[in-house]
Amino acid sequence: MSAYELKYPGLNLGSTDELTHEQAENGIFGFWVFLMSDAVIFALLFATYGVMLSGTANGPTPAGEYKMLPAFIETLILLTSSFSYGMVSVAMKHGAPRRRLLAWMGLTLLLGLGFIGMELHDFATMFGDGAYPWRSGYLSSFFALVPLHGLHVFFGSLWIGVMMVQVLTIGLDARVKINILRLGLFWHFLDIVWIAIFSVVYLEGLIR
Repeated sequence: MSAYELKYPGLNLGSTDELTHEQAENGIFGFWVFLMSDAVIFALLFATYGVMLSGTANGPTPAGEYKMLPAFIETLILLTSSFSYGMVSVAMKHGAPRRRLLAWMGLTLLLGLGFIGMELHDFATMFGDGAYPWRSGYLSSFFALVPLHGLHVFFGSLWIGVMMVQVLTIGLDARVKINILRLGLFWHFLDIVWIAIFSVVYLEGLIR
């Protein structure tokens, strides 16, 4: 492996598909740049949440609204989905049967949709308690941060569905493989952001 290949910003396909590996270099690197810009947005929202955390305006508080068991289950779901998508990448790299690749993608999709469903239930419970985004600065910052991550998971799930259709209809050509690599980076990025949300938002909310 050359020194240039060692800098490859994604799953290394050089040993199994050298042509796609070469074509992916610029595209995957460009997607890393996009993810870093997305990370800056989340960092700003985390900072805003930290500043507004005490601004409850005598309304609902984090300790009263956060339900730790559902948040913990959501964390396990996303971590499991990260593993299952990792298996998608491994199956693609090593030429596993297409049905195995689709099975791992389908499992990831189901886990993503399960996460979204649980999160929507959490928001509905908060609304039932009168914890609306306009109720206080704290709630405004919460609903700017956490649902944005959920929206990312929704579009990631939609992207998985599109990729499953492409695998079925087009096969694993270079374009499809590169898009699967991009999607993997996006999905793992969402897991990292959620771990930060669980730690900074939910765990810290226990003492507020």
